[in-house]
Amino acid sequence: MLTTDQPQERTYQDRIDLLRARKMAYTQEKQRVVGVMDYDDWGLILPPADERVLVEVIGPSGIPIHDVRLNEFTCLSNHADGSFYGPEACGENYRRLLERHPVFIDPISSLAGVYMTNFGSYRRGHWPEELDFSALKPEQEKYQLDTGIGGSQHFSQDLALGLRLGWGGLLDKIRHYRDRNAPHGAAFYTGLEHVVLGVQNWIARHAQAASEMASDEPVDQLRRNLEMMAAINQRLVDAPPQTFREACQWILWYQLIARMYNGSGSLGRLDVILEPFYQQDLAAGRLSDDEAIFHIACLLLRDTAYLQLGGPDAQGNDVTSPLSYLVLEAVHRLKIPANVGVSVGEQVDPGLLRRGVEILLEDKLGIPKFLGVEQTAAGFSRLGYAIEDGRERVYTGCHWLSVPGREYTMNDMIKIVLPVVFDIALRDLLAAPDVEPSVATLWDYYDQHLRRAVRVIAAGVDFHVAHMQDVFPELVLDLLCHGPIEQAIDASHGGVEYINIGVDGSGLAVVADSFAAIDQRIEKEGRLTWQKLLDCLDSDWDGVEGERIRLMMKTVGHYGHGGTRADDFAQRLGQHFAAVVLEQRTPAGHCLVPGLFSWAKMIMSGRKLGATPDGRRAGSPISQGANPSPGFRKDGAPTALALAVAAVQPGYGNTAPMQIEFEPMIVQEADGVMLLMNIIQTHFAQGGTQINMNVLDREKLLEANEDPTKYPDLVVRVTGFSAYFASLSPEFRQLVVDRMLAAG
Repeated sequence: MLTTDQPQERTYQDRIDLLRARKMAYTQEKQRVVGVMDYDDWGLILPPADERVLVEVIGPSGIPIHDVRLNEFTCLSNHADGSFYGPEACGENYRRLLERHPVFIDPISSLAGVYMTNFGSYRRGHWPEELDFSALKPEQEKYQLDTGIGGSQHFSQDLALGLRLGWGGLLDKIRHYRDRNAPHGAAFYTGLEHVVLGVQNWIARHAQAASEMASDEPVDQLRRNLEMMAAINQRLVDAPPQTFREACQWILWYQLIARMYNGSGSLGRLDVILEPFYQQDLAAGRLSDDEAIFHIACLLLRDTAYLQLGGPDAQGNDVTSPLSYLVLEAVHRLKIPANVGVSVGEQVDPGLLRRGVEILLEDKLGIPKFLGVEQTAAGFSRLGYAIEDGRERVYTGCHWLSVPGREYTMNDMIKIVLPVVFDIALRDLLAAPDVEPSVATLWDYYDQHLRRAVRVIAAGVDFHVAHMQDVFPELVLDLLCHGPIEQAIDASHGGVEYINIGVDGSGLAVVADSFAAIDQRIEKEGRLTWQKLLDCLDSDWDGVEGERIRLMMKTVGHYGHGGTRADDFAQRLGQHFAAVVLEQRTPAGHCLVPGLFSWAKMIMSGRKLGATPDGRRAGSPISQGANPSPGFRKDGAPTALALAVAAVQPGYGNTAPMQIEFEPMIVQEADGVMLLMNIIQTHFAQGGTQINMNVLDREKLLEANEDPTKYPDLVVRVTGFSAYFASLSPEFRQLVVDRMLAAG
């Protein structure tokens, strides 16, 4: 716990500056202890040294890291493999963890609480062996699929439910429907009850700790803050929030338990959710804009949760408000990693876009990102849903959206690595004794293998939906969804209104450039035989001749250059992927929704893949999502990039983000802000769906890559997420550097 002996009254900005400095200290401690963090800059703070134990695990990007756990805490097992499964065991163990979890209060902040461990790390086996899907594994492994089986969260809760009911109201709701549905769902309701009782205990202990700290605090300002914090949290144990500060505190408690339970990190439309509390407190004269900014900053300080600002309501009316700007201002003043999306569209307040671009250029942190909300809404309606549902789909993850509390999506979990499908197709074609190889026959083989990969995904989705509630149910998200409590059915099992499963293709540019290189050098020019190409791939372009051939293939016009054969292939590949995914409903009838995104798996996917005909070497990273490969044009023209990515959009409500980098010199141009606004608006007008943008000083970035400790506060947007550059592995840092250098 931190305090201060300086007696003066501090401004809200003074307090934000102090909190940011402490955040930096906590982050540097994590960098020393945990190691590489190739993911969102989560707000986890390490437990005190005498209360933690470190266990080496493989992190999300495949690199060993240290998992932080509380010592003297173990989960109760209900299975022979030493783990625990099912709603009752998951709920009971999570309650025990919350009751054991340390209290954390910073008297500078207006909000109590942090999280110090990850509940999922206490699970030994993540899927019980008796729930067997071994029949699917050979092809899952053949195509190197991220199947989604056993994956959790990646859909969005409806925070308005919790703010209306409070923890006490949620507990009453659970008990009401348990009695109404008895004996059906007894274990499910017991698990939910455990979660609520656990968080109530955690909140109450924070209220008590704040009260005790207040009695010993000599600084008037801090003592008043602690007294208010104690009173607020004592109320929130049972009652719903009544004020803006209370709403921020309630949301923070929910976010902490959601993140700690299974990594869930969505907030949805924070400006809309908080608007009633903001207006009420303004009218009552008990809240200023500076204070509102401070409370929002204290909320966002504790986790890089995903949130959307502005955009249409169900009827198409823009919801942008003064509070939307205050949230942006809070992010601007904090200057830490954040995942804030600014809505852009013909019906959206253009001032929000302008302010977002101004902050992006001034702070140079890759914040905010930009959302083509009108395109994603219209795309979702092409699935047969009402446009009102499409408009209610909210940005709540790296690249994804969902209808809060009503749609189960598994977005960003399922990945089909298109270059792997291509490589298998190419090798099968060249091994076929009676088939004359050609680009046309190669396309046919690619089509067959892609369809097979999607069928395997579809079968795995049904298996997951059938069994996930008995393995690791979505208890925390279930609390704020429409249907699970009422029906005693987990969201993963059909407890919500819609099941629309996201399926992403990754590495589009590698395949487009490979098709184009083969078309040009083998079919059109005859400068290479199919067998010689295969020999070069198998040897990874070995020797002088191999390198000559590699450069010959690599110098064919790339996807993204504009007007190239590779551009044609990229558009065809994007449309083909979308069509194949949409055609393949799961055997149980669930809808699969196409997107193009790699998350941060370009390195992992590339490690398993041999050389490819575009000149890529074996083991190198694949291209990122829908983006062209770095170096697609010598001038790195942003307009060419924007047009290329817009042209390959799947178009059914899920996104294919554009990742783009600029140097700060753009700020020096008289129309720098307008230039970026035009690029953003043009991309969306052409059909784009989301933009991740960095404004980075090239020399600073290169220096930080050599010695990250030189710039500990350098923040970058890696893909869909935001992180401290110094927290990333050397491989991930190099990815960002390569993109910047290629931008020209």
